[in-house]
Amino acid sequence: MAYRKRIYYTNAQKAEMWDRWQKGESLNSIAQLFDRGHSSIQGILAATGGIRPPARRRSRLALTLAEREEISRGLVAGHSFRSIAKSLGRAPSTVSRELKRNSGRDCYRANQADQAAWDRAHRSKPCKLVVNRALARIVAKKLRRSWSPEQIAGWLKCNYPNDESNQVSHETIYRSLFIQARGALKKELLQHLRRKRGMRRSRHKTLKDAGLGQITNTISIRERPASVEDRAVPGHWEGDLIFGTHNSQIATLVERHTRYVMLAKVSGKDTETVINALIKQAHKLPRELYKSLTWDRGSEMADHQRFTLATDIKVYFCDPQSPWQRGSNENTNGLLRQYFPKGTDLSVHSQAKLNAVARQLNERPRKTLGFQTPAERFNACVASTG
Repeated sequence: MAYRKRIYYTNAQKAEMWDRWQKGESLNSIAQLFDRGHSSIQGILAATGGIRPPARRRSRLALTLAEREEISRGLVAGHSFRSIAKSLGRAPSTVSRELKRNSGRDCYRANQADQAAWDRAHRSKPCKLVVNRALARIVAKKLRRSWSPEQIAGWLKCNYPNDESNQVSHETIYRSLFIQARGALKKELLQHLRRKRGMRRSRHKTLKDAGLGQITNTISIRERPASVEDRAVPGHWEGDLIFGTHNSQIATLVERHTRYVMLAKVSGKDTETVINALIKQAHKLPRELYKSLTWDRGSEMADHQRFTLATDIKVYFCDPQSPWQRGSNENTNGLLRQYFPKGTDLSVHSQAKLNAVARQLNERPRKTLGFQTPAERFNACVASTG
């Protein structure tokens, strides 16, 4: 059996890998360029957690190779440190330190010294979460509560507005999780992220759209009032089903103004079962806080007119294959997969469990709400209607 020769990727080839990875290409498609398996590419990208390392540059204050060669020539000619430093326009101490670091006057070599300086400069700056362990413990605690890095960063900024030592960017948190060499946060905390992958994926990674059912007598989302579009007033909801194995599903509802979440257990995806569950859920809220519902064109809403007749709530339907028109609901469904992973049986979860998950989501601070929680916003709306 013939084995392929081991390949050593050049810097240009690695740059090509990173360019394609950042555009959202898969490991397999990148590997095909080099006639290799995906693991060959993954080993390179995973070393930094799928995050492209910044391009390295020399400091403008550092000695250049030309200056080191001038030092070497001066030493051969027997010139003093001060004389060499003067010809370079540098301090004598700069020349003295350069020789101490690189074998002294008798063994100094410009090329070797230049390479050694480049290698020494590769030492990374300590991560803020490594230096400030108290801050790292706060971040870890919030991650275990399933807060996103962006929610944690926003919460810290709100709670410590005048103390930058207790603030950290969401990017630093992500990097500390994905790049374990930093030693700031334990790898086990990755399981608390919404997406439990070990490498960062490109934001340009495309998602597959599921096929949508066909229903009739619909009111288009384009007929929805402007007050619903701009989220100016509460009471307008977005809804959908998330699916599991064994014909299991959960109905998800999100209020557009406050991002408040409600979950309903449904025993089947047929329109009668789903509509009955939605009617029951609608009766739990004051009329002022449930004025409209926006759904996709799934067949579970075929009996939408019965829902409207029973609740006096209008149902608007998205355009075909346009999930972004229910952006809040789509985002929430992504959050829910942290609690209800794909490929699991959703029927095992009781309504009490669904209520507990919804409560946890509603108590998370949201960037779009100025890092207030949906529960705080929604309770304020309830109080104002009372």
